[in-house]
This record gives sequence, C-alpha cells and structure tokens, in this order.
Amino acid sequence: MQKTIQKRTLKTRARLLSESHILVRKHGYEALRVEEVVRAAGVAKGTFFAHFKDKDALMEILIGEEFGRKFDEAAAAPSPGSVPELVAALDGIHSFMTSERYVFDLILRYSGATAIAEIGPIAHCFVRYVEIVAAWLETANLRRDVSAELLAEGVMAFAIQAMSLQFCALHGETNFAERLETYLTAWLRPAV
Repeated sequence: MQKTIQKRTLKTRARLLSESHILVRKHGYEALRVEEVVRAAGVAKGTFFAHFKDKDALMEILIGEEFGRKFDEAAAAPSPGSVPELVAALDGIHSFMTSERYVFDLILRYSGATAIAEIGPIAHCFVRYVEIVAAWLETANLRRDVSAELLAEGVMAFAIQAMSLQFCALHGETNFAERLETYLTAWLRPAV
C-alpha cells in the first residue's frame, strides 16, 4: 500500500511540473498562476501546496532546470579565447537570466547569496558558472596574475552588475553585451 501511495505522489508531482512547463512555454514564468497549474493538472490547490511551499518553490525547480540546460550547452561549446568570445559563449546563460525581470529576481534570490536553509538547483548553477568560466580562463590568453577561480567569480559579478543595469531605466542606453565586454576587458586584461 505504501508503494502505491508513493507512486501516486510522484506521478502527481510529475504532472504538476509537466503542466507548469507547458504553461511557462505559453505565457512565461511571471504569468504562471498556481490556479492554472492545478486546473491543468486536475488536482486540488491543497495538493499543489503538499508538493511545493509556494509558487517560488515551483519556480526554483523550473528555472533551475532551464538554467542547468543553459550551462550544459555552454560547457559543451568550445572554450573561448578572448573577451568577446567569452561574452558570446555565456550569451545563452545571460539571455535566460534576463529573459524576464521575475526570472532575474528569482535567480538572485535563490543564488545562495541570501541566507536560505537549503541550497537548491539555482545556487548549484552559480557554482557551475564559476567552474565553467574558470576552466575556460585556464586556456585563454587573458590575465594570469590571480587564480582562474577568482577571475571567474569576477566575471559572474560583472555579469550580474550588467544585468542589473539592464533593468534600470537610467542605464538603458548601453546594451548588456557591450557593457559586459567593457567590464571584462578591464578585468581580464593581462597584467603588463
């Protein structure tokens, strides 16, 4: 009997996630409503909350999965050797992070930068960011006077700063890629 309940619980959770993916593809992350998810999955609202603490907990999973796919794509690509190539190699990740203000805000909230009890898929993606970029920087003809890990953390910090400015009305005149390339050229220029 216990296995039957467990299988049903897993199927219900999978159905909730599946319907959420469909709704997000149609309307975006921010537009997703719990009421639509439970209606599409054919379950009661209480069932949703038995599986997810709130909408953001569901979103952490959905956004974390897509974020993870973007990192898989970046990791599979050839290593960039210059700042413009690095910006281009990270474009899929950065484009997803800035696809919606809600996505960007939630990614930052669940990045591990805030005191949350459990490290989830989004926080793990930030670790992957540093690992992937550090591996690329090991082979690039860029700055070598500090560790590749520290340089990669700087790349991530500058990317987040450039993304933040994209959502600021005062700084909309420079596009993200140009701003990031300016930052990274200064940060990664080899010491002379």
